[in-house]
Amino acid sequence: MFNIAHRFLGNVQDAEDAMQEAFIKAFQKIEQYKGEVSFGAWLKKIVINKCLDTLESKKKRLQVEKNSFAELPSEEFNWEVEETISIEMIKKAILVLPDQYRRVVMLFLIEGYSHDEIAQILDITIINSRTKLLRGKQKLKTLLKHQCYG
Repeated sequence: MFNIAHRFLGNVQDAEDAMQEAFIKAFQKIEQYKGEVSFGAWLKKIVINKCLDTLESKKKRLQVEKNSFAELPSEEFNWEVEETISIEMIKKAILVLPDQYRRVVMLFLIEGYSHDEIAQILDITIINSRTKLLRGKQKLKTLLKHQCYG
């Protein structure tokens, strides 16, 4: 759970604080756990939500999204990267993405959530989730090109 919090918040202290608050909340709400999903998945969702709350409260690099998400872009974007790009380079590039894209990319790529689940977690539409993922992938590709070629 710490690794999840650290990936979202980017530093140890914030990750520890968010994780501790998430565990406290989980213990306080333990009677709400119905066993429909594994306990780990239930706790993971609480940790992610706490991380998102932390990011919102600190307004880290808050950006107002002015684009309309009425239509889903029709072109799919490929995840392939050059062999010279390491996992660490990708992780660092993800952390540089604007919040609105980083959250969706992390939930989809690293945590393995579907667009339905991402939409519920972030309280956005499925189309918005898909659009942010597409745009996040494009920005990630640009960042990785700059890292490799300057």
